[in-house]
Amino acid sequence: MENLIVNDILAFSLIALLLVISPGPNGVLILKTASAQGKQASILNIWGLTVATFFHGALSIFGFSALLMQSTDLYFIVKILGAGYLFYIGVKAIISSYKTTNNNNETENITKTERKGLSYFNEGFITQILNPKVSMFYLAAFPQFISPDNFSYLNAFSLVSIHASIIFVWFIGVTFAIDRIKSSAKNSKIGNWVQRLSGTAMIYFSSLILTQK
Repeated sequence: MENLIVNDILAFSLIALLLVISPGPNGVLILKTASAQGKQASILNIWGLTVATFFHGALSIFGFSALLMQSTDLYFIVKILGAGYLFYIGVKAIISSYKTTNNNNETENITKTERKGLSYFNEGFITQILNPKVSMFYLAAFPQFISPDNFSYLNAFSLVSIHASIIFVWFIGVTFAIDRIKSSAKNSKIGNWVQRLSGTAMIYFSSLILTQK
């Protein structure tokens, strides 16, 4: 990574890590999926988040995100879509928690994951791609670490790769931690309540996006 010194990489990594671990729709999505649908479904969510992060990075690098932020109407449309999707996921999680029966088992979860694998990936992808804060992060961070006078696509995509890797590793760790807790608890009612709380949090974050200037 030419022109990117170790201090720059460490500083960017720390900022990206703080962004990833801070409470937000991504964390709530993984908590909801890992607790209700299981580890495999959650990992598919994470792949969706990771791929969408690269899309966000590419949009920022090639200038589309800057155009989005400058267009009030376009930014408003993205906000509405993002908030609407989070609201949909939240309501769906709450409703499905009441449909879950106590005799659910791991085999049923695995079958459901195989049948709906693409939908779990899409959940992660759409949640991340419709989050305007990711574009705002790149627009704010890139000028701090990459000189406009000596811009390098390699350096820019290297920073995006660092961010995407942190997302992947962090949420994989969260997923395995939740899976271990589930294995110890063996209580479907806990999973149902986690799903309801996660759904409520999704609805809350959807309202935050709508009120965000």
